[in-house]
Amino acid sequence: MPDKRNHRGPHPDDQKLFSSSQLESLSTAVSDYSLLLTKGYADVSSLKLVCDHFSLTQRQRLAVMRSACSDSQLKLRKKSQIGIADIAGQSIAIDGYNVLITIEAAKSGAFLFRGRDGCLRDLASIHGTYRKVQETIPAIELIGEFLKEYQVSSAVWFLDKPVSNSGRLKKILEEIAEQNSWSWQVKLSQSPDAELKKCDCPIASSDSAILDNCNCWFNLAAEIIEKRLLSGKTLNLYAN
Repeated sequence: MPDKRNHRGPHPDDQKLFSSSQLESLSTAVSDYSLLLTKGYADVSSLKLVCDHFSLTQRQRLAVMRSACSDSQLKLRKKSQIGIADIAGQSIAIDGYNVLITIEAAKSGAFLFRGRDGCLRDLASIHGTYRKVQETIPAIELIGEFLKEYQVSSAVWFLDKPVSNSGRLKKILEEIAEQNSWSWQVKLSQSPDAELKKCDCPIASSDSAILDNCNCWFNLAAEIIEKRLLSGKTLNLYAN
């Protein structure tokens, strides 16, 4: 069945799944899962054990998984993170779909979850195909204006080449950048994660695999959402 969504917004059940009555169980689940990861237990079985205990749904489990990390992961991510003011005058790399979809989701009123590492993550998934929505162009423009305000000298966007419509998104990004005189390059890559992990420049991403292996990263999506969107659907799922 074709995807006919016009927005990157919340699932119809999210209001109930992430209501105030659910937050204590979700936060405890994130803490428990993080503890098991810290102790070296397998991630898949640990997640199932914790989430089964709280009878969580699939979407709630996804929120728990994306919000948790081990103590060693947290320490590593904090060590390699730089502040938003530190990107002034620098060339940066952007984990394209990761950042863009998070901003699209925020603009459309979807729930966002703050995890242990301070990153905001959504529950959206492109499943091999990216579909442009009403929030796409406003989200790109917002990202560009924010980077200009913080005096980023240039940016390279990395998009997954195997994802359908990446070529179309590349063209949109390039056209918007040209219209605004932003120094952007858009690269279609078979494996953006692998390339981003090797980058010497600051990386904009909240992807755990990248944050655990890159030299330097900054929390672009969270900074934009907190400073420009003031999303009312941001939920803290970890107390510390």
